[in-house]
Amino acid sequence: MLPDALTVQVQLALDMAPCGLLRTDSAGVVRRVNATACRWLGYERHEILGRRLPELLTIGGRIFHQTHLAPLLQIQGSLSEVKLDFLRRDGKTIPVVLNAQRHETPQGTFTEVALFVAHDRDKYEKELVASRKRLEQSVAEARALQADAKDRALFAEQMMGIVSHDLRNPLATIQMGADLLTRTESRPQQRNVLGRIARATERAHRLIADLLDFTQARLGKGLSTETKPIQLHATVGEVVDELAQAHPHRKLVHEAEGDGECIGDADRIAQLVGNLVANALAYGSTDEPVTVRSVVAPQQFSVSVHNHGAPIPLEAHSRLFEPLARGTSLGSSVRSVGLGLYIVSEIAKAHAGHVAVASSESEGTTFTATFPRGA
Repeated sequence: MLPDALTVQVQLALDMAPCGLLRTDSAGVVRRVNATACRWLGYERHEILGRRLPELLTIGGRIFHQTHLAPLLQIQGSLSEVKLDFLRRDGKTIPVVLNAQRHETPQGTFTEVALFVAHDRDKYEKELVASRKRLEQSVAEARALQADAKDRALFAEQMMGIVSHDLRNPLATIQMGADLLTRTESRPQQRNVLGRIARATERAHRLIADLLDFTQARLGKGLSTETKPIQLHATVGEVVDELAQAHPHRKLVHEAEGDGECIGDADRIAQLVGNLVANALAYGSTDEPVTVRSVVAPQQFSVSVHNHGAPIPLEAHSRLFEPLARGTSLGSSVRSVGLGLYIVSEIAKAHAGHVAVASSESEGTTFTATFPRGA
């Protein structure tokens, strides 16, 4: 026999509680209910008493009660903050947070249940679920767009590599033909045209080489290098001599400091010097010399190229070594597509080095590539 008998004062106190209160027996039959629970569920007290608690739940709530709540209550003896949907008498549902405590007494086993209406919590949880779904959809869309953009970029870079590589053969044929015609007797006007063809072909070769290096670097492989002991000053001096012959109207100066072997890729170092000098010739003052300085120090070696002229704006320094970027918007027919400094930076990275720039009105512009001497 359950201790159901209450005094009038106790029943009144229970009815005035700001939460619904139920007591069920060991079979789950409701033996006591307060007025608050009756009001929330829309029943009279006598309509609830004698019914099993699951009968007051929605179908989903009954399944959850049978598969989860009842076993847990049997094992743990209590439950707290379990959210369920109760079914009102008018057919509407009401979200409720449920706490339960199981008691075993000499008179029998019973369970006290406290109910709290959870409209705000239910609304908040539904908004969270909806927000999560929207977020997951946005993430999925962003990933799809990212994958699509990556595929397009990869395809474009592969096409650039293929086209650049295949252009070498016809350019080599043009260059060979121009060389053969130059050796034959020709008029000054014809030699002038052949010289233009040779220079244009050389520029096209350099552009193709830059594009191939760009493609290789952008595909994640990085530039290939074959490092071995080199004489830095000899390597740089040879490049400066060749560039001086190619640009007879400009003054190139080579300064050397320090001595000893360095570990590096001579061809890549020469390419780096060529790109930096080409940049200095294109953007520097035409009536001032371009100075190339090679320095061998105990732990590192460096190559710097200096030119006079308009300084590079400070805000442009951070993007100078990005592909297709320039430090000035001024146009010039001798300027490239903007890969030279990017490739310089990649060559330095391939040697575990780095490139820096300093530019001012009074000191001019200096690009310095620094490498570990034993890399």
